[in-house]
Amino acid sequence: MATFLFGTSGGLYRSDGSLLDHRPVTHLAAGAAGPWGVLEDRDMATWDGERWMPVASLTDHRPRCVLPLDDGALAGAADARLYRVDARLAAPVSSLDQAPTRGDWYTPWGGPPDTRSLSRGPAGTYANVHVGGILRSDDDERWSPTAIDIDADVHQVLVDGDRVLAATAFGLAESPDRGATWAFHADGLHATYCRAVAVAGDAVLVSASRGHAGADAALYRWAGGAFERAREGLPAWFDDNIDTHCLAAEGTLAAAGTRDGRLFVSEDGGWSWTEAASGLPAVRAVCLARLAG
Repeated sequence: MATFLFGTSGGLYRSDGSLLDHRPVTHLAAGAAGPWGVLEDRDMATWDGERWMPVASLTDHRPRCVLPLDDGALAGAADARLYRVDARLAAPVSSLDQAPTRGDWYTPWGGPPDTRSLSRGPAGTYANVHVGGILRSDDDERWSPTAIDIDADVHQVLVDGDRVLAATAFGLAESPDRGATWAFHADGLHATYCRAVAVAGDAVLVSASRGHAGADAALYRWAGGAFERAREGLPAWFDDNIDTHCLAAEGTLAAAGTRDGRLFVSEDGGWSWTEAASGLPAVRAVCLARLAG
């Protein structure tokens, strides 16, 4: 049975609003053997359908995101670190520390950057550093910067077949050649500050607002040409950004979670939406999982 899970500051929930576990969740990712999660900004675990199964913890650098692999996972962490997670151990991937552009990475508020998102597909494995652009690897060990400008302010990277997509402060970035070149798409957006991206059927979904504070936030569909605003079943404006990892899709199923505790679900690739849950803790991550029952 396919269902959306959403992680919140108050625990893990199904898309019907039922609480599965009370531990705060900061990231979720769908894996072949089941969902992975980052719990309480420290612990990485897999969900077996009934409970979290501990895998590993990071204490020196807080984990921000997890990319499930066939034999473990990659974990992006604070201070722009990367770890290989396997057999209850988290081993640092030191090659990311040695990236030639590392000295240029920053945050607008002056703190250390994060490895904010990870994605993998036929085009390779990609790591998004915020703020530090996007790096690519063929073996999950050696990492090289792609051609996207560091100051594009990338918030999420997503591999879709042979192309790479990114939600940036300047709209949706798209690369057809594994990151060697990038095109930016913003026609039809009311504002270009994009925080999340997902692929739903033949369309790309993005969240957009006027800036990091989330003013006038909305969802859009893009299938080439101009973006189209998603309106049916959604509020006129969201009160805050639909954040990185809070927008997920598989086929024509899509879901978006909000900081004010609502979950919206679409069954037609993002054209129309229904509010599946509300009045819950702040949503921090959404993923589609296959669960029994």
